[in-house]
Amino acid sequence: MTIQKRLDDLGITLPPCPAPAASYLPGVLNDGFIFVSGQTPKNGSELLFQGRLGKDLTLDQGVKAAEICVLRALSVLDTITGIEEIEQIIKITGYVNSAEDFFLQSQVIDGASNLLEKIFGQSGRHSRVAVGVNVLPGNAAVEIEMIAKVKTVRP
Repeated sequence: MTIQKRLDDLGITLPPCPAPAASYLPGVLNDGFIFVSGQTPKNGSELLFQGRLGKDLTLDQGVKAAEICVLRALSVLDTITGIEEIEQIIKITGYVNSAEDFFLQSQVIDGASNLLEKIFGQSGRHSRVAVGVNVLPGNAAVEIEMIAKVKTVRP
């Protein structure tokens, strides 16, 4: 089954590739790997989830924010090489804007991890880091960066 078919079956349309908010690239292809810059839960330039988990936002809202972040990261992959050219999601790093007594960062980032496995199957299983942070740009609830391996290394 193709990745696009899985996306269709899940009712998912990838958003447009996000434009950088500062001086960086959305993603870089190097030696068969794509390094995707951190993505926050935006619709275009509108930040959808702001605030700290455990204070301003619930766990469920954090999970939804993580899902949005990972879909934006996938749109970067799709723009760089085409989503069907992704061989393996290698790693994600998830940053969770956390209240000082919020300790469920891994469950928030599970939103991204579980969605990647639904979309890519075994190729969506990855290593990861889930980190609680004091603040994120724009007071975003979550930010996720990704590393993916492409099937064909182009010269």
